Order: sequence, then C-alpha cells, then structure tokens
Amino acid sequence: MPEKFIQTARYKLYPVPRSPHREVFAHEVFVPYPYALIDLPSFRFKGRASLFAAYRLADGKMGQLVSFELEADVATFNTQFTPD
Repeated sequence: MPEKFIQTARYKLYPVPRSPHREVFAHEVFVPYPYALIDLPSFRFKGRASLFAAYRLADGKMGQLVSFELEADVATFNTQFTPD
C-alpha cells in the first residue's frame, strides 16, 4: 500500500492526484496558498515537476510545494504563477 504522505526534514507532503510525478525533486518552491489551482502542464516546463499539498514543519503553515527536476523551471514557475 502506498504511503499517504511523505515526510522530509522541512515538510509533510501529500501527493496531489493530478500531479504526473510523485517524487520530490531537487528544486522546490513553497506556495503559501493551499487552495490555489496550479495546473503544471500549462507552464510547459522543460523537465519533470511534481505538486504536493504541504505542511511546513517550521511554522505550521499550510500550502503547496512544487518540486522541479531542473533549476530553470523554478524561474519559469516564479514568473508565470499568480495566485487566484
């Protein structure tokens, strides 16, 4: 049975069903908007990306974590993402 969440040193992560990948990549962006709609395919990233509902352990803040295989995709996300 797959795990219901992934615990890292900084986050407790819950995989989003519509995310194509369920692994945490090297580059991450925490989005402090737990209810924002993030459509990963619309960003047209060069590498793989994954999306998780996230609980940040340091301060108890809920949000979403987007992780990226390529560092260039972090810049793409940061420039194109606007919370709804």
